[in-house]
Amino acid sequence: MERPFLSIGEVLAVLQPEFPDVTISKIRFLEAQGLIDPERTASGYRKFYDADLRRLRFILREQKEHFLPLRVIKDRLAAEPAGPAPNPGVDGHASTGLQPSPTLADGSPGPLVEFSLEELAGASGLLVEQVREIESFGLLHGRTRSGVTRYGADALDVARLAAAFLRHGVEARHLRMYRSAAEREVGIIEQVVLPLAKQRNPKVRAEAQGKLDELVSLGARLRDALVRSALAPLAEPR
Repeated sequence: MERPFLSIGEVLAVLQPEFPDVTISKIRFLEAQGLIDPERTASGYRKFYDADLRRLRFILREQKEHFLPLRVIKDRLAAEPAGPAPNPGVDGHASTGLQPSPTLADGSPGPLVEFSLEELAGASGLLVEQVREIESFGLLHGRTRSGVTRYGADALDVARLAAAFLRHGVEARHLRMYRSAAEREVGIIEQVVLPLAKQRNPKVRAEAQGKLDELVSLGARLRDALVRSALAPLAEPR
């Protein structure tokens, strides 16, 4: 009996004819960033259904054709709770059902999803006082216009992760080390990507975006491997 889902390797084989640069690492990175959320088997293997494949195609097309950063794509997906619809597209592929990305006159992305302090607290599960404390340690950054501070999707990601740490008893002040490590990592990645990102050639800029995503993914995987390796003795039987 044919399985109703695909493995990550099978998904890669389906996507590569249309997106030659996609890799398993890229798909895993998109999952780590919260853009896709495939089910798992009892043994932990990912299961990709038709809706997951449509969602992946939408993300990859937005990057390839519109050069949108992941945070913008994530905002657009969040605005469509039901996910991309399986409408037939003009190119013979299934369409995502989402409308073209809103752009400004200069071709830049339109307004992003933004939250007030209270909205950010509610969406992340934190108290307003906890959000302020996390922000005081430099982990959150809002934009103040006309005396009003608003927070974007990245701030919501940070707030939710910080909330999870707090639930485990890790105090907000201890999270500063992650900010410091991230700043050092950003410096290294910028040295590699910035020369490409400054180019006007759309293909070169798309290459810069792909390289950026891949380096962030590699950094996350290396960090995870190093931490797990260092903590392995804690899990060993005494």
